[in-house]
Amino acid sequence: MGLFDQLKQGLQKTTRLLKTDVRDLFKADGRLVDEDLLEELLEALVLTDMGIKPAQAIAQKIGSEYRGRVVGWEAVLETVKDELNKMLSQEESPICFAEQGPTVILVAGVNGAGKTTSIAKLAKRLIDEGKSVVLGAGDTFRAAAVEQLSIWAGRIGATFIQGEPGSDPASVAYRTVEAAITNQLDVCIIDTAGRLQTQKNLMQELGKIKRSIAKQIPAAPHESLLVIDATTGQNGISQTTHFSDAIDCTGIVLAKLDGSAKGGVVVAIRDQVGVPVKFIGVGEKFDDLAVFSPTDYVNALFADVDDQPAVKSTDT
Repeated sequence: MGLFDQLKQGLQKTTRLLKTDVRDLFKADGRLVDEDLLEELLEALVLTDMGIKPAQAIAQKIGSEYRGRVVGWEAVLETVKDELNKMLSQEESPICFAEQGPTVILVAGVNGAGKTTSIAKLAKRLIDEGKSVVLGAGDTFRAAAVEQLSIWAGRIGATFIQGEPGSDPASVAYRTVEAAITNQLDVCIIDTAGRLQTQKNLMQELGKIKRSIAKQIPAAPHESLLVIDATTGQNGISQTTHFSDAIDCTGIVLAKLDGSAKGGVVVAIRDQVGVPVKFIGVGEKFDDLAVFSPTDYVNALFADVDDQPAVKSTDT
């Protein structure tokens, strides 16, 4: 299965919503764009988890372009896609590499979001690009997480640093950066224990980890990535907000995009928090991590809807 097909499969839940709740608002011969239609359209778009503000912006755009006209789904579809592409537009470069010395990437997220797996995938991607990588097992409280990261480091050829069970995660982060500098490695990726965004003491611990990294490289971490489970819905906004307060998130890795996700949450996060999505996880294999493309994402959202027969718009 190709990347775009995997993306379509991962977004099929949202696609079904768009097909049944949005497309079906328009009859075979089109529908008059009036307040009733715009209200129904707004409600349907909100169900995709994109949030009220982006949904309102799309509905208002359609109202300004087509109000008082009978239009078919195809005409409205292009407007919706154009607006979503604008909302999701961002710089193409997924990783900001350091000009000199190792690039340090700090990775955080709630329990079960898919951090460790995402780190392995990202490390594999960087190694395939010819970069040397060291992984730091900053989740010192879960032996299984350390073991899993150790196994993956061995498989992909990455250096691995760990601490004693229950040891200070900041010390592991410090040693990992130290190893990257000493061995002149290109990239240092540091895992952290899963934590809820409402656990203030654990969120403060992330700040300590970040400060320990900066003691050796003042500009580091160069990337602070937040891994979000794609099925989490609107809670992803709260996660992004609180983790950004703790570690100044520079990007999101949207994991577990497996068909049960509501794809609109990406729009809501961009709108309310402004943090870009940098990578998406589209499967369980090492290579199933892709750079986020707004255009591909939007096209995948509507992939099964595009095939509907065109209905030309007519003035009334």
